[in-house]
Amino acid sequence: MAVRGAATPAILLVVAGLACQEIGASLAVLLFPEVGPLGMVMLRLVFSALLLLAIARPALRGHSGADWRGVVWFGLVLALMNGLFYLALERLPLGITVTIEVLGPLVLSIVASRRASSWLWALLALAGVVALAGGGWDRLDPIGVLFALGAAGSWAFYILASARVGAAFPKLDGLALAMTVGALIALPFGIADAGTALLRLELVALGAAVAVLSSAIPYAFELVALRRLPAAVFAILMSLAPATAALAGFVLLGQHLTALELMGIALVILASIGAVRSSARAAREAATPVA
Repeated sequence: MAVRGAATPAILLVVAGLACQEIGASLAVLLFPEVGPLGMVMLRLVFSALLLLAIARPALRGHSGADWRGVVWFGLVLALMNGLFYLALERLPLGITVTIEVLGPLVLSIVASRRASSWLWALLALAGVVALAGGGWDRLDPIGVLFALGAAGSWAFYILASARVGAAFPKLDGLALAMTVGALIALPFGIADAGTALLRLELVALGAAVAVLSSAIPYAFELVALRRLPAAVFAILMSLAPATAALAGFVLLGQHLTALELMGIALVILASIGAVRSSARAAREAATPVA
């Protein structure tokens, strides 16, 4: 009973983090006409980097060349993932974009589990994607879908790069440095896309708000929650991102989804939960010594 009571606030933190993330994404969409998707990426990464550098104050000495190459690779992945995600958001509803994006970590979970049952979750995810497509290709811009699939692939690389940098740098140091690299990469593209809009302080302030909502608050909530929740439970909760994205898109952006598209989102969520549970079970079995 005590464990369950201790876990409840952590679960609420994860849900609140997801809500903040999708509110931030909705605000970013509203700013696209002013600063463009790549300008929005730049503002998010720059302010996220400044916040993380102020909090982490990372040490620059005592790291190998391989560690720094990992940071640069992580920063490149961050810039690419955010860029593709916002380019997809420009063309697709928020709920559908996030649903396609989570296919990246979903595929990674299926591969990691190495269980025959994992193919069931893969087929379920495929059925979800087919249902999304069945909602009408006139609503699913093909270029937007390609951008979202690119973001999905980048998210899988993000998980791998994050693990590598997290092992080499303490606390938030690696993330702060990688975010700085990502901000520097995004800078010229963002300036070209946003242009003179960057001279308007209210737009820059809103860009800072997106960084706080989409990065700072979710990261902080997730770090606290991970100390109180098993990794598998945390991953399952994160699988609910498409649902929170669809709700935010409907409430904040007026993006209506068809019944078939909602079914597709639900199928992908179920596949994600199943894949996470299967992967966690496989990890437990691998760790159990053979009698």
